[in-house]
Amino acid sequence: MSNAFTYACRDCEGMEACPASIVAASEVEVWKLIELHAEFAHGEDPADWDQDTRTYLATLIKPVDVRVKEEA
Repeated sequence: MSNAFTYACRDCEGMEACPASIVAASEVEVWKLIELHAEFAHGEDPADWDQDTRTYLATLIKPVDVRVKEEA
């Protein structure tokens, strides 16, 4: 079972040269970070994204297992 979610900007059509990757504990957090990244790195306004764009981006968010370091 996954405990985190990931998004790699380079997986998005037209963004193949972008090195940004995001890993967060929830899909909601990943979405916030995608929006922030799009604004600052690509000059996009996420408020302008239509539902088709958001649906496409959602397919690029993947569940992932992340090993969390346990406190000693």
